[in-house]
Amino acid sequence: MRSNNPALALAAASLTVIGTACSGNARTPAMTTPTCTSYPAPTGNIAAQLAKFRPVNMPFDTSALSAREVSMVRKLVEAGQHLESIYWRQSDPEGLTLYKALANCPGQAEKDIRHFLLINGSRYDLLEGNKPFLANTTYEPGAALYPAGITRKEIDDYVAAHQDKKAEILNPWTVVRRNGSDLVGVPYHVEYKEWLVPAAQALRDAAALSDDNAFANFLRLRADALLTDDYYKSDLAWVDLDNPKFDVIFAPYETYLDELMGVKTSYGVAVLIRNAAESEKLAMYKKYAADIQDALPLAAADKPSNAGHLTPMEVMDAPYRGADLRHGYQAVADNLPNDPRIHAEKGTKKIFFKNFMDARVNFIVLPIGKLLMRPDQANLSSMEGYLAVVVMHEMSHGLGPAYSRINGKQVDIREAIGSIYSGLEEAKADIVGLYGLEWLMNKGVLPKSREGDYYASHVAGIFRTVRFGVAEAHARAQMMEFNYFVEKDAITHDAASGRYAIDFGKMAGAVASLAKELLEIEATGDRARAEAWFAKYGTMPADLKAALDKTGTVPVDVDPIFAFGEDVR
Repeated sequence: MRSNNPALALAAASLTVIGTACSGNARTPAMTTPTCTSYPAPTGNIAAQLAKFRPVNMPFDTSALSAREVSMVRKLVEAGQHLESIYWRQSDPEGLTLYKALANCPGQAEKDIRHFLLINGSRYDLLEGNKPFLANTTYEPGAALYPAGITRKEIDDYVAAHQDKKAEILNPWTVVRRNGSDLVGVPYHVEYKEWLVPAAQALRDAAALSDDNAFANFLRLRADALLTDDYYKSDLAWVDLDNPKFDVIFAPYETYLDELMGVKTSYGVAVLIRNAAESEKLAMYKKYAADIQDALPLAAADKPSNAGHLTPMEVMDAPYRGADLRHGYQAVADNLPNDPRIHAEKGTKKIFFKNFMDARVNFIVLPIGKLLMRPDQANLSSMEGYLAVVVMHEMSHGLGPAYSRINGKQVDIREAIGSIYSGLEEAKADIVGLYGLEWLMNKGVLPKSREGDYYASHVAGIFRTVRFGVAEAHARAQMMEFNYFVEKDAITHDAASGRYAIDFGKMAGAVASLAKELLEIEATGDRARAEAWFAKYGTMPADLKAALDKTGTVPVDVDPIFAFGEDVR
């Protein structure tokens, strides 16, 4: 629906592409630069979409920090702001052009458009399956990481005919460009040098302010990695950090942005301050990670032993996040790095963002559970139950197969599965996490009496997540899980009340059978099997859509407000 704001009547047909790193990757034809009185018209009610997000302050508490530590954190944020600038150029350069152009516009319509651009990090509405929310805008599944309009088949065919170019084109850290009829992969450290050089310097400045020698060493190694795209050595140092007071996520790790091939990474950043009291509670989960790996319903050859591997877990407050950790889905935890070599040699690090988790549970998960679940089961949902589910989810990213086996060869699972990998991996982590909780309860490590708490918290979380629409990776995963549980009668719907109930007696069996399916898909690298599975279970049923339509009073997600502002250059 168009606004009756006169500025919208002057909307340009499309955006000028300004400052994109590669003209060969230009997304739309060049036209007039957008201004406060000339920009693409909204295709819907942006104010209504903004109302679905709850603004939440994420303060920078300096009361327990020294002046030197405060200065170090500010340097880390400065470094992160450079990665934020890169992310926009990976996601939607034209969206960035508009975001900048509307910076000082006085009208509320322009402020709303700019704010919604910030939430999504692009002109695509994450709540509507990446549907463009501005006129004359075409969604590109490869974002700005590939030439506009290119298809997966075209890339597959090109790689098949040019095997010597496969590593270059499918490298997680290259931008693909056209060069006539040829395709080339430009390294990130070349494409984004303008921002990576000052980001690296800011990390080195922060290292000089750190009183933790191991953390300072990691920051210097990560600064070097930004300028070479070789993160292996710095990832090893990062996983080895022992209960640091400060930490950062600072790399191109995740592939959510690449819905074309599922291999290109986007930059992400979080500046982290340890929550010591909550971190100490995680020791039990670390102790049993290797045992849960051994117990998975998967052939022994496909579940390499995790015995002796590090399983560092940190509960942190994040006073600043940027790039892919700022836009769209607001993660409450992360499991990194994603390099299977690190998984095999060291394991992974699990980070839980306490301030973001508190906001999600209090403002979204618990309220939506009370609206959609049978009252007695909704009351079982809790912060403690949700934290246990999230802890096991993140730990389970490091469980299961490290590689796919295809024709007797080890193949990276991301490459084997392709664009649906992100949804598959999120589902695997969910379900293996629940499987692990059952294992811990059956072994007497956790009280069996908490079973209802865990499942109720997870199901309430499903209702929260699928409100994104099924295009987002986590929502795609949990929509599939929900439909599978319904098929197994582990979740039932009461048409009279419109509420859902969990059959706790059937959940464990459903979890075990689904875990086996997802683990086998990853182990075999069977892309067709994965796609067929999600096609079967990935559609939102009418009763759930009707139920979710009645939850308008509950925010869909939080909109973090940082003390450092939003600086994109």
